[in-house]
Amino acid sequence: MPLDSIDSIDSIDSIDSKLAPLETQQPIWSVYLIRTVSNTLYCGVTTDVQRRYSEHQSGKKGAKYLKGKGPLTLAWHEEVGDKRLAMQIEYRIKQLPKIKKEAIITQYLNVKMLIP
Repeated sequence: MPLDSIDSIDSIDSIDSKLAPLETQQPIWSVYLIRTVSNTLYCGVTTDVQRRYSEHQSGKKGAKYLKGKGPLTLAWHEEVGDKRLAMQIEYRIKQLPKIKKEAIITQYLNVKMLIP
């Protein structure tokens, strides 16, 4: 086997070993609030806020709650970490009265305070 082919195999293995940790990284989850035309707020979680917001706007893959309630506005979003934590925060936000949800949007209330 020529020396050149051995070098290229070693370099491919080296590249693969560097890429392996990237493939195992968990996606970062975000919590978001969408405002409807009637000024109600919808809370959800996703790994891609802009994609999910577009889905809600199109009505094809969006939440049933938001159908026919447009135009929609992305009022707030924040990266929070893993899926479990995002869903816990989403649940806690959904339990809040609207005035406290508005405080999250204006950043008067820090969502990190809702972390269990």
